[in-house]
Amino acid sequence: MFTIANGIILKGQDLVPSRENIVVEDGKIIEISKESSEGRIIDVEGAVVCPSFINGHMHIGDSIIKDEGYSLSLSEMVKPPNGVKHRALANATDDELIDAMSQSMWDMVRSGTTHFIDYREGGIDGIKLLKKASKDIPINPIILGRDDSFYGDDPDLGKVRTAIRKILKIADGIAPSGFGEITEDVARLIVDECEKQSKISSIHVAESESNQIESLNSFNKTEIEKGVKNNFSQLVHLTNPKRNDLELVSNSSSNVVVCPRANATLNVGVCRLNEMLERGMKPLLGTDNVMLNSPNMLRELEFSLKLMSVYYRSYIDPRQLLQMATTNICTHKINEIVQKSVIGEGNFAEFAIFKSFSKNPYLNICNRSETKNILYIINKKCIV
Repeated sequence: MFTIANGIILKGQDLVPSRENIVVEDGKIIEISKESSEGRIIDVEGAVVCPSFINGHMHIGDSIIKDEGYSLSLSEMVKPPNGVKHRALANATDDELIDAMSQSMWDMVRSGTTHFIDYREGGIDGIKLLKKASKDIPINPIILGRDDSFYGDDPDLGKVRTAIRKILKIADGIAPSGFGEITEDVARLIVDECEKQSKISSIHVAESESNQIESLNSFNKTEIEKGVKNNFSQLVHLTNPKRNDLELVSNSSSNVVVCPRANATLNVGVCRLNEMLERGMKPLLGTDNVMLNSPNMLRELEFSLKLMSVYYRSYIDPRQLLQMATTNICTHKINEIVQKSVIGEGNFAEFAIFKSFSKNPYLNICNRSETKNILYIINKKCIV
């Protein structure tokens, strides 16, 4: 048992600031109050206690090729099966992949991340590699698999269904790359099987303008329309919406993830984050490919804070931005799988404690903090 004392706590779903103590026993918060004081006392006078981060979207496998292919197009970099990333993954040994993924996970832990949602390449073997790599690291990977049988204009749907079921036995869901690589028949199989097993179905949509134009020309539907109408539980990017795309998403049950740094690196646009928030959407924030960016959510938060301000000439609320990296996931059905906690009595102890720089606790984290300014990271029974 231990007590985090004298910190400014960002409590609950809305990250309401309160100067109180937190008592933790067996990995759970058993009491929050000004008077609480039991077990080991960890005095963090004036520091900001924030829910730990969730990285809402990443590809950890390409940790082996950091910064390779810089300045190439989106398709040249990451489109399966012949993008720079996929060729590198095919040529890497298991040990190389495990070492690189482990390093990225430790980078995340040290910068305050306790959960991440990964698009896992390599089928069953790729899933097993990530599980092996994360075994002794205090982090929670949510693994979304895929299989090469998904791709092509005329896939064998029997093989696709079998591959999906095999993946779902050991993974948290399915995540094909995008509608440019799969048919809608495959998309429906993925979503149906995931829904039957209460797993996550996720897909990239509208990452580039060209993807949207191709989808409209071929199907008279945007990629976002296809994602919503096929009932994917998570949609990633939405950088280039058309027509009434954002209205469709805001009226759906789909969870949304945006990745501003990755979009900037690939020159594909700026997500309409301000409009999403105005519509009442609660998106997540992700760092995307490790080959493009570090998986550090502090860097993603600061970049997003300033990019949205200059691009839209309107300030984004730093509290809403911080919620994207922490508690927004708790409003979505997929949190039944992710199991991310807010700071509240009875919940898992999952938070990071930041050195205090300013009177605004949200800007203190989004605008000021670096990895070296994290005093402690609490992940259930582990203190880092």
